[in-house]
Amino acid sequence: MKNKRRNREAFAEHSYWQSYSDMMAALLLIFILLIAITLAIYRQKTSDLDQTRLQLSAAQSELDATIEDLEFSKTELEKSNEELAFSLAELQQAYAQAALTQDELNNAYLEIENARQELTTTKQELQDIVGIRTDIIGALQSAFSNSTMKVDAQTGSITFSSDVLFRYNSSSLTAESKETLQNIIPMYLDVLLQDQFRDYIAEIIIEGHTDTDGGYQSNMELSYERANAVADFCLNKSNGLSGTKIEQLQKLLTVNGKSWSNPVYQKDAFGNATDEVDMPASRRVEIKFRLKEDEMIKKIAGILEQGAME
Repeated sequence: MKNKRRNREAFAEHSYWQSYSDMMAALLLIFILLIAITLAIYRQKTSDLDQTRLQLSAAQSELDATIEDLEFSKTELEKSNEELAFSLAELQQAYAQAALTQDELNNAYLEIENARQELTTTKQELQDIVGIRTDIIGALQSAFSNSTMKVDAQTGSITFSSDVLFRYNSSSLTAESKETLQNIIPMYLDVLLQDQFRDYIAEIIIEGHTDTDGGYQSNMELSYERANAVADFCLNKSNGLSGTKIEQLQKLLTVNGKSWSNPVYQKDAFGNATDEVDMPASRRVEIKFRLKEDEMIKKIAGILEQGAME
């Protein structure tokens, strides 16, 4: 009995230590496992931390670059603001100058409009002058339609042969010529001095011409005396013109002697002028008129000159 008890106790003691050893081994294994897990977690965390640091470093670089871009943008914005302020100042100055010159511009427009109106009026007057010559010549041709006297279709002048009006080398009108002049002169001057045309007439001219025989000076005196004899006849109340027409004629009449400076040349079979002087035709007295074209031209030239100066 005693031996069995002793064996049982010995076995019980051995079983306790064995269980303790197993427990310690299990604890050690668990501790080792915890350490391994901890090391694995530590490594993972360390790796994540390093990656996070790298990401933070990259983010810092991007942030620095962004800050640098912002600083550059700020500088450009400040520069743009300065330029905008400068442009605004220039614009305000331009507005101020525009306000100052508005009156000048209005005055310029007014002057241009006045000049345009004056030019339009002058143009109309010039057109009237150009057209009035045709009207006068037409009226003269109509008045002389039943007469042997012909009116020049270009100038409206009429021509008397000196051989008909005067004897050779004389400036005294013959009795026959006075009758001719009494029939012709009133018809011609009545057309020029009528109300429709009188204001357009600048000058009524009586010109004496001679042939090329003789000296220039002596022919000058003869041509003037013959033209003046016709003028005296026109201004005589007993020769067909009324006192009113004579007064009007005195304000317009000019007498010229041309000697042989403008001879008439003979024509060939084709109507072309030759170099040979037509002596009878050169001895003549012409009555013609001049319109106020010169005055109109001067007026237009003045307007153009004034416009160029402005």
